[in-house]
Amino acid sequence: MQRDTIPIPTLLVTGSNGQVGFELRRSLAPLGRVIEVDRAACDLTNPKQLRRVVQTWRPDVIVNAAAYTAVDKAETDANSAYVVNGVAPGVLAGQAKALGSLLIHYSTDYVFDGRKTGTYVETDAVDPQSVYGKSKLAGEQAVAESGAAALVLRTCWVVGAHGSNFAKTMLKLGRERDALRVIADQFGAPTTAALIADVTAQIVARHWLHGDRNRFPSGVYHLAAAGETTWHGYATEVLRSVAARGVKLKVDPARIEAIPAKAYPLPAPRPANSRLDTSKLRETFGVHLPDWKEGVQFLLDQILS
Repeated sequence: MQRDTIPIPTLLVTGSNGQVGFELRRSLAPLGRVIEVDRAACDLTNPKQLRRVVQTWRPDVIVNAAAYTAVDKAETDANSAYVVNGVAPGVLAGQAKALGSLLIHYSTDYVFDGRKTGTYVETDAVDPQSVYGKSKLAGEQAVAESGAAALVLRTCWVVGAHGSNFAKTMLKLGRERDALRVIADQFGAPTTAALIADVTAQIVARHWLHGDRNRFPSGVYHLAAAGETTWHGYATEVLRSVAARGVKLKVDPARIEAIPAKAYPLPAPRPANSRLDTSKLRETFGVHLPDWKEGVQFLLDQILS
């Protein structure tokens, strides 16, 4: 008896060389045929090219990991930020709607003003204070208006073994300097790119590829590691952990100076509170989000190996 051939799904990942995109190439691989496109193959500032790429591959799932992430540069390069972060997600969502595909798009804590005292839930009022935050909010709105089956996953303080990030900078400076000053009045949860990619893959597998697509719970969700810290606390944990692994440092992790954000002014304002309530994501999709300190150890395993 000849068995029916099970169709292999196609998953399109934009921004495949970024922190999250790099991890998605790994996490999505067991689910089907992963088409990886970087900036050269898929320029998000070119809507025609973007549509052509999607129409060529006709994916079952589009995962948009591409973004304009130069937060400070965006203050003087608003047009580029809005095209990539605001217009392109809408184009992808329109294509997903036409194909009956799922779109997963990543957003940010920067859509909030950071003034809330507790953790932010998805229904809290948005009030971005930077061009970057405003451009990401425009992307969220474009996805929602498309009517496509889509997830917008807001995350914060993303860090990965691939690419540049805060943890790598602290490791470099800790080896070079005998004193460091780090902001201690901004709060969030360092979230590894690997965790974001793994949660994405689990949702795609359980609830889209093998679930009831007609009942897929589209919408905005918060995705971040459990727990909270400050940039100062994060830097201390990273350097304390690498020192415990035998890495030679010039700075004493216990003597990193804690400073207020106003002592380190930047062109774009950062939210003082980036804490995201992840209850909706955990309860809807049945995922576990480990503590941020576990992510530090996993990240160092990757970096130091």
